[in-house]
Amino acid sequence: MKNKNLLLIFTKNPELGKCKTRLAKSIGDEAALSIYKHLLQHTASVSHQVNSDKQVFYSKEIIQEDDFDSNLFQKKLQQGKDLGIRMSNAFAEAFQEGYQKVIIIGSDLYDLHSETIEEAFQNLDTHEVVIGPAKDGGYYLLGMKSFIPEIFQQKKWSTATVLQDTLADLKSKKVTLLATKNDIDTFEDIKGISVFQQYLKL
Repeated sequence: MKNKNLLLIFTKNPELGKCKTRLAKSIGDEAALSIYKHLLQHTASVSHQVNSDKQVFYSKEIIQEDDFDSNLFQKKLQQGKDLGIRMSNAFAEAFQEGYQKVIIIGSDLYDLHSETIEEAFQNLDTHEVVIGPAKDGGYYLLGMKSFIPEIFQQKKWSTATVLQDTLADLKSKKVTLLATKNDIDTFEDIKGISVFQQYLKL
């Protein structure tokens, strides 16, 4: 019997000039790409330790040889024209496949640990939805026990209102929030993190 828990990981294909563009404005495209690759490695390592099935969704094309081991991660392509539709499609497919708890994370959170994801799965024993709020007003993790399509509709993605708009859609549901964490988008976000300083010399 396969695991009833599924972790979805959304990634952007690491291309020069196409990822971490806000960060690149401060440190240049090469350094931003190096930092994003480091974050992908971190996300793969953290996800690897989680007791669940795992699917990694690529933004443009599936990469067979990367930090996400094909023996451990099922590889798929994101489908849809905006982030909401793409996430919605991934969740819908997961529940159609028979999973009972489904959690999605991105790939730009250096603060993320496997314990956080395990805690999120445990919270779904007693709640319908679990959310990890991000400091910028979005969320770094979203999990649910059944498909709730409205939380992916009519949102201004990548803005400071995403979390509050999502919570407004969930007023009738039993929701729990994890600790707030900071994803890496700008130079301010990496300033205090020593591991990233090596890339700033590039």
